[in-house]
Amino acid sequence: MQYQANRPGAGALLGAAPLVQATADGEPDLQAIARSHQRSSSYGITRGQRPDLEQLSRADLAQTLEASQSLSGHARPVMETLYDQIRNTHSMVILSDAEGTIIHTLGDRDFLAKADRVALGPGGRWSEQLRGTNAIGTALFEQKPTTVHAQQHYLDANRFLTCSAAPIFDHRGKVLGVLDVSGECGSFHKHTMALVRMSAQMIENHLLAGSFPDCITLHFHSRAEFVGTLVEGIVSFTPGGRFLAANRSAQFQLGLTLAALQSHTFTSLFGVPLSLLFEQHRKAAPGLLELCLHNGIRIHGRAELRLRDQHFQNAREAVIEAPELGTAAAAAAASAPALAPVCHPPAVRGPADLPDLQALETGDARMSDIIGKLRRVIDRAIPVLITGETGTGKEWLAQAIHRASACSRRAQSQGMAAPFVAVNCSAIPENLIEAELFGYEDGAFTGARRKGAIGKIAQAQGGTLFLDEIGDMPLSLQGRLLRVLQERAVTPLGSQRVIPVEFALVCATNQPLREMAARHAFREDLYYRINGLQVRLPALRERSDLDCLIERILQEEGGPQAPRFDAQALALLHASRWPGNLRQLSNLVRTALAMAEGEAAISLQHLPDDFLEDAAASSPLASVDDEPPSPPLSMQDTEWAAIERALRTHDGNVSAAAKALGVSRNTLYRRFKSRGH
Repeated sequence: MQYQANRPGAGALLGAAPLVQATADGEPDLQAIARSHQRSSSYGITRGQRPDLEQLSRADLAQTLEASQSLSGHARPVMETLYDQIRNTHSMVILSDAEGTIIHTLGDRDFLAKADRVALGPGGRWSEQLRGTNAIGTALFEQKPTTVHAQQHYLDANRFLTCSAAPIFDHRGKVLGVLDVSGECGSFHKHTMALVRMSAQMIENHLLAGSFPDCITLHFHSRAEFVGTLVEGIVSFTPGGRFLAANRSAQFQLGLTLAALQSHTFTSLFGVPLSLLFEQHRKAAPGLLELCLHNGIRIHGRAELRLRDQHFQNAREAVIEAPELGTAAAAAAASAPALAPVCHPPAVRGPADLPDLQALETGDARMSDIIGKLRRVIDRAIPVLITGETGTGKEWLAQAIHRASACSRRAQSQGMAAPFVAVNCSAIPENLIEAELFGYEDGAFTGARRKGAIGKIAQAQGGTLFLDEIGDMPLSLQGRLLRVLQERAVTPLGSQRVIPVEFALVCATNQPLREMAARHAFREDLYYRINGLQVRLPALRERSDLDCLIERILQEEGGPQAPRFDAQALALLHASRWPGNLRQLSNLVRTALAMAEGEAAISLQHLPDDFLEDAAASSPLASVDDEPPSPPLSMQDTEWAAIERALRTHDGNVSAAAKALGVSRNTLYRRFKSRGH
């Protein structure tokens, strides 16, 4: 699995031991595993027994999804970001509820098929009582991050898995569910747990932000550069200044438990009246507030005011609720003008982190041609169909199209975000995709919440609907989607109500839709409806801007001081076929940066072992062709020189030379054989 290194605040999070309980290096906690095995035995489970593969019925699953709707809604964008970092590693991202029932998954197709054999999918139940020791169930019982690897699973049937799970807590400290990454046991990586823990904390922060629609929230940290990052403290108060909730980072920085914080107010914690926040907001003062905690530590903070209109109209009454505020503070708050509610985009990334069309122009002629065509059709109600191999950046292009639209620019000018709703048609279980797309009415499912649920199509009103992997949409739903696109209206399940919708449509696929339509595997009428302008993203091996892309990733991940690739490593990158395209390149550069931390340059020994093996297998040295290598591939000779230097340095010790080069012994033996040694 790939690890996204050099993210701001990541080191601070991993070093904040009081916030999470897990082994620092991501290895399993053997004492916790032993305790879990004892419990598993007490439940009457035997190691060789066949696991309970019974899954929830459709009605019960719908009820479970409704009960966990808030958790799922805040977790899904984070899960998508997490999955982008582990994609193509024979793994999956899993979200369960507090009972261990799986409610959402994202994963590699080849691994999902294997996971289905042990009911590791929506509706599967993974409590310790049913499955014995496993990361989801054990994390729920222990209420701390848990890694369970291979033979550490209690049931023999689950020992092909390696799993890293972290519980997700609400603002009251109650466990809501578990975030988990599971994969084949051979794909274990110690950094996976760090990614899972950070992602779980991100979900908790989003849940906290969405828990109180009428509150004042302070984002703070002792270091200004960490405000707005994953490690910031977040604490919310009533409009009158009474404490409501705090995330784990805030509790750690304040040095108080949730129970202790219940008796506090804004003033008792930060030593200033609440009117200070109103005054800063009224003046739209730039920069961060400087405050002092009750324990004397100075912090930097940014306030958010999410207050209902009546509180702005009666600001005096709202502030007087806090008994410690004096008349002057109340008067200052009362004199503050009405403030517009803060609007926050639902996406994990901020607007500045998302691409625009200009940013995608990196000197490649094919990309410039694509962008030129797109500029001509944006805002003209012409659907866009993006094709290309997996990993070529289809969703990035869809995001860029959205950001270039008039509705997005209009929203940004108002400090808001027009909706960009992405639906991966291959990632949603077939029995749920209809409800996901179209929503459902009161009582459409047994146990459904009274007001039903809005679907993804309706959520895209006034923005962009992105249907990824549309070639995987079930035929039974393609007719309904076609009707929505024709009538610009959607009818939720179980309803006669028609909801008008207006959005820009972008679809993407790596499948040949025209051929599928010819053999009736895809509706021909839908194909022509979504195929207004079709653009094919070139594979990375077809592009001429590799150097520019590498430099951009290095800048984004490591900054201007990050090491660069030396000539040998860069030559190998140019010679690669890049079957994983941009996603593979991005993961490789991130990994190489992590491996080369503290060194002057990135060399062959810092590149992943599997990449070097693939390069060796595809090089002329791995074939039986007697013709000499062509000049563009002469870098293989420089690689052999590096091997000879390593062998000389380590006195002919193949194992030591392989370790120094960052490759396996088998790779070196294959090189020896190819050179006639």
